Amino acid sequence: MADDADLTAADAEIEEMQKKVAEMEEEAEKLKKLTDSVDETGDGVDREEVDKRSVYVGQVDYGATPEELQEHFKTCGQINRITILVDKFSGHPKGRAYIEFGDEQSVQNSLLLNGSLFRGRQLKVTQKRTNIPGFNKGKGKGKAKGKGKGKGYYDPWADPWADPYWGGYGAWRKGYKGKGKGYSPY
Repeated sequence: MADDADLTAADAEIEEMQKKVAEMEEEAEKLKKLTDSVDETGDGVDREEVDKRSVYVGQVDYGATPEELQEHFKTCGQINRITILVDKFSGHPKGRAYIEFGDEQSVQNSLLLNGSLFRGRQLKVTQKRTNIPGFNKGKGKGKAKGKGKGKGYYDPWADPWADPYWGGYGAWRKGYKGKGKGYSPY
């Protein structure tokens, strides 16, 4: 009888867990549908299209504000957004900015301001390029290419078995220019 009571208690516990798992799976399905619907609609912005309507501005004065840049570029056309790049650690401006215009003709007009003076500095205005993910994949870092630096310097003081008074390697001796040039310590 005690065994039957234990089995029914265990069965009831298993059923509760199965109900909780079913509820969690339903919630996960709902969340998946919600995220899929958000991904489908997105924010309606095509990155390449925005980049065609944007320019990169270099040599911007560090004390410049978006309002001053807007005043300088207002003759080019309608400006949607101005982004001044800042260092993520210190928060100080980097001297570069991006300006997004309302249409592509405004970009062509703004390119004419390349070399114009803004707060005593000559601006560099170019078309914003579209970043291609994975473009630099082939140029990995840390690969050992090329020859090593140096010319085979031998340090006899670092070699515990070397006799520092023997002149065979002698790169450590002042005035010695390499082995085999007629120098003999004796």
